[in-house]
This record gives sequence, structure tokens and C-alpha cells, in this order.
Amino acid sequence: MRQSLRANGAVIVARHAREAMSIANRLAPEHLVVDREALARQPLTAGAVFIGPYTAQAAGDYATGSNHVLPTSGAARFRGGLSAADFVRVMAVQRITREGLALLAPTILPLARAEGLEGHAESIEVRLR
Repeated sequence: MRQSLRANGAVIVARHAREAMSIANRLAPEHLVVDREALARQPLTAGAVFIGPYTAQAAGDYATGSNHVLPTSGAARFRGGLSAADFVRVMAVQRITREGLALLAPTILPLARAEGLEGHAESIEVRLR
């Protein structure tokens, strides 16, 4: 622990739990340890959250499911830990009828034009002519 703290750690003393959680969310730590359930029921930004005195980080790494590959260096702001889903290729397959496209057009056309993508809007209109 001393070696790890010396190389990579810091001790931050907060005035109250709300301030501590605000700091933790800004840091987006790989592991976040909280002493009570209520703290884990608010919006959190962490790779994994460990609640209470017996929920050791090592348990998460090796046995309870979060695994040992969690986002470091604040990356928990935009992703969680590595999971089987990271090794699955996801692809959307869509099929729309002419009638269906006509029903969707009032949603699609203003959004495409609001984004300045006139070609997208025209790709709908040409199909409905």
C-alpha cells in the first residue's frame, strides 16, 4: 500500500460526504470505495464501486464480477470496465417499407435539415416521390 500510494496515490480530505463524492466524480476513479449504501445510490462516475468494509477491491478483481480490467486515468467518465461485450461485434439491420418511411419522414426531414444535412433529407424525399 505504501509503495502504491507513494507512486500513484493521494490523500484528499473532504469536509463532508457530498464534497467527497463530488471530488470522486470529477476524478472518475478506477475503483471507488464508499462506507455506506446511501453514497452508492447517487450518480457516480467510477469503473467499479465497492460498498462497505468487507467489499474488498480484490474481490471485484477476481471473484465478484467487475474484473481486473477497469478504466484508469479518469476514463470512467466515458466507459465502464472491460466485459464480454467488448469482444462482440454489434450491427444494426433495418428494413423499412415505403409506408413506414412515409410515417417516419416528418421526424427525419426536420432533424436532417436542422443538422444541415440536406442530402439526408433529399434521400428520404426522393424515395417517397
